[in-house]
Amino acid sequence: MESTRTTPAHPIRSVCVYCASSTKIPAPYFEAADELGRLLGERGLNVVNGAGNIGLMRAVSDATLAAGGTVTGVIPHFMVEQNWYHKGLTKLIEVETMHERKQTMANLSDACIALPGGCGTLEELLEVITWKQLGLYVNPIVILNVNHYFDPLLQLFDQAVQEQFMRPQHQRLWTVAESAAEALQRVLTSRCGILPCARSLLFSSQKVGSAGIDPTIHTKKGSQSFGLTPSLLK
Repeated sequence: MESTRTTPAHPIRSVCVYCASSTKIPAPYFEAADELGRLLGERGLNVVNGAGNIGLMRAVSDATLAAGGTVTGVIPHFMVEQNWYHKGLTKLIEVETMHERKQTMANLSDACIALPGGCGTLEELLEVITWKQLGLYVNPIVILNVNHYFDPLLQLFDQAVQEQFMRPQHQRLWTVAESAAEALQRVLTSRCGILPCARSLLFSSQKVGSAGIDPTIHTKKGSQSFGLTPSLLK
């Protein structure tokens, strides 16, 4: 059986949080989002998300900011035009497409945590797992399984391994947490696993999608437009 190559845990400064924008979901999911945002903020970490102004996305942002953290939101221009963005974030990055949004969020993060969500959240989670499998993203990925929401997905992963659509070691590309506190602990203590067959791009000068992105970044001090380079993503 192949083993994963590991690298030592690196300092976590910025955490990408995938989550729902729905406002109609049960209260336990909002409670988990509030707790996660609070814990990240208390650690002084920067949260990266999709800049939404409703649902779990807003709950995480508001709790992070209230606890002393910072939030970087990444959102396509068409969503800004629809006024779907949170106006109180530390930094707002506008991009052209949904795909650039996901690329930028990954580029800016030292780890990812997935809270429950719909198609968009699931797609983001599966894509970053795929990138990690290919060696394009090597940071911790944590699935926060609030209220056993992700159990069916985890069972599907098990079935994929059993029927050899995936290898057993692929299930080490992510970890699962049952609470916000456990998710943060896993992020802070994870070691990055890279499959031997992966291409070692590692978000260097060939970061996923770094070419061609020219986002507009808004901060409380004003706006500036420039291309994303590795030095600007730290």
